[in-house]
Amino acid sequence: MNLIDVANEFRTEEQCLEFLANYRWPEGVRCPICGNNKLTRVNRKTAGDNKRPFTYACSEPTCKHRFSPTVGTIFHGSHIPLRTWFLAITIVMDAKKGMSALQLQEHLGIGSYRTAWYMVHRIRKAMAEDHPTKMKGIVEMDETYIGGKTKRRGVSRKIRSEQFDMVIGMRERGGRVRFFHTPNAKKDTVRKIVDRHISPSARIMTDQAVVYDFALDKNFKKRHTAVNHTMEWVSPDKITHTNTIESAFSLLKRGLIGSFHHVTIKHLHRYLSEFEYRFNARHINAKFEEVLARLLHTDTMHYKQLISDPGPLGS
Repeated sequence: MNLIDVANEFRTEEQCLEFLANYRWPEGVRCPICGNNKLTRVNRKTAGDNKRPFTYACSEPTCKHRFSPTVGTIFHGSHIPLRTWFLAITIVMDAKKGMSALQLQEHLGIGSYRTAWYMVHRIRKAMAEDHPTKMKGIVEMDETYIGGKTKRRGVSRKIRSEQFDMVIGMRERGGRVRFFHTPNAKKDTVRKIVDRHISPSARIMTDQAVVYDFALDKNFKKRHTAVNHTMEWVSPDKITHTNTIESAFSLLKRGLIGSFHHVTIKHLHRYLSEFEYRFNARHINAKFEEVLARLLHTDTMHYKQLISDPGPLGS
């Protein structure tokens, strides 16, 4: 569903809540405590900002638990209306270069910037791939730097690594992309990423950075080819190049600079997850439903956890 579809289909809070109930329990609503399916729907005559229009009451005498379809999800206890949540998911999901919290606040009339910022980070968390499969086929690999601007041209790789944060990228030819916020591009760091995320049967394309000669094991070295960017962008065989991962980096940087302007480094991994998911899901028609399903099964991230989270490096 696109933004117009979501706006038309979910006009009221009750419609959103019924959709969540049907989506969570396609075979009928069950009590999250005892699993009983004998329930009574309790409609509220008045609903506040943090009160849902109806709840369910378990009919089991030993339980009698009362719950909303949002219980146990990222929406539970949220003061933001579900319709606003649904619209925010759609906007973030469809914004090719990302949507800042300030823009989201203005578009949806969210009360404060902090609320919008917290909201969009929870959506980004749901976009992260928890159990990614290894990349296959031809996999391009490269690194780039994220951070402030320098007035010095031609600065060395060492100086850049001290002033900026490094992101290592991988992209299957015609397939998925992945980004990793790493402390450096040294041998051990690159080796862990390669071993964890690239299939032993894959063919690796890189530039001539010397780290790959040391980071790749014997099996990967046999399947590794590099292009010399001091002489050419594509090798004479027309196969060896890193143009596709560099195009993914270009989109990432345009989004970070154009939409967000400044990104806090400790939250960079979530922005990477957002761009990664949006790119990989570009051909999926049911993106809204998939992101919503992820939000229903993502652990709640409390605000204190968000502002104190240092973020993983080199995952």
